[in-house]
Amino acid sequence: MFQNKKHRIALISVDGDPAIEIGKEEAGGQNVYVRQVGYALAQLGWQVDMFTRYSSPEQDAIVQHSQNCRTIRLKAGPSEFIGRDHLFDYLSEFLREFQQFQQNQGFQYPIIHTNYWLSSWVGMELRKQQPLIQVHTYHSLGAIKYRSISNVPVIAIQRLAVEKACLETADRVVATSPQEQKHMRILVSPNGRMEMIPCGTDIDRFGKIAKFAAREHLGITSDTKMVLYVGRFDQRKGIETLVRAIAKSELRGKANIQLVIGGGSRPGQSDGIERDRIANIVAELGLKDCTIFPGRLDDTVLPYYYAAADVCVVPSHYEPFGLVAIEAMASRTPVVASNVGGLQFTVVPEVTGLLVPPKDEVAFAAAIDRILTNPDWGKQLGETGRQRVEIAFSWDSVASRLAQLYTRLLAQSTLVIENKPQLVA
Repeated sequence: MFQNKKHRIALISVDGDPAIEIGKEEAGGQNVYVRQVGYALAQLGWQVDMFTRYSSPEQDAIVQHSQNCRTIRLKAGPSEFIGRDHLFDYLSEFLREFQQFQQNQGFQYPIIHTNYWLSSWVGMELRKQQPLIQVHTYHSLGAIKYRSISNVPVIAIQRLAVEKACLETADRVVATSPQEQKHMRILVSPNGRMEMIPCGTDIDRFGKIAKFAAREHLGITSDTKMVLYVGRFDQRKGIETLVRAIAKSELRGKANIQLVIGGGSRPGQSDGIERDRIANIVAELGLKDCTIFPGRLDDTVLPYYYAAADVCVVPSHYEPFGLVAIEAMASRTPVVASNVGGLQFTVVPEVTGLLVPPKDEVAFAAAIDRILTNPDWGKQLGETGRQRVEIAFSWDSVASRLAQLYTRLLAQSTLVIENKPQLVA
């Protein structure tokens, strides 16, 4: 019956494996988004299959997360890590593998939610071959990314064309912030159907650990002024700005400042090269004694770092949303972030944190110092941030809004889908 078909959905994330350990190369916000949306949709009764590609021969073909939620890995090129800018040539193979999976299972998905531009191409090609509804989330826009880097990759022209075609043809594009929605209209296309649904965070996992308990667990003293960065090692994440800001802090030499730069890296890979570059800058500025690189912060330890920090800094050159900001806010930690993209939506200036111009190390230093020298105000910012996340950014609320969107789109397409007997779920 149609009711059963409505509850089966494919989340496609070719380059962002929802079952992989967060913090590995190019594993970040997109991976978290797909995984957590999948988990929450399954709790609402949807049959959720999350599709990605093999990036290692040791990986399982299927990872069963819960009764209704699983990750399915398909072959697309060599079973090894391949950077996003080099994956396009393998998308046709991924598409064939997806169709073969459907055939083997004896059903076709009536609705797919694609993530990032690579997956949007897969979705658009699928729509040419079978009746389905496509919902898409960009996670980042090439039109913005390529403005902020000097070496524009060869794939840029292809990406920009695909992003434009997706916005103009998908049944719905999900913008995660008003700023991203505006950028899509101005920089990608004035045409297309959009809906604003933010990203979320796990309000049960973050915010349950007291600051003193977190510091005791991590071995951080009570008088330490802890400044935290969490994320990938990527020049666009602005870690250099943060390091130089700490060097300019008026508290340097007067207080026990500890800069924690959390994130994993692979030696010789792009993130490993950036990690080494940042470490060299730390050494040049004489910050080695007050800077630590704890490596990848997995799900078991990350909540402790957020809870222990006096301030979490998100110095990105651009973020369409900024999951780290709301994870910190959920942990009652104030945020200093770049005044760009979705960070302008998630962080409320003077209420949950501070926003400053990107790449402005002097402004970041001043903002960080304001919070570190006013601990009572910092605590107030953190409490308000927690309240904001509970109201607007829980994964349950995000999944509920997405489920309403899916249901509405499926209802509008009932006659089309019911006239296609091959759609058996």
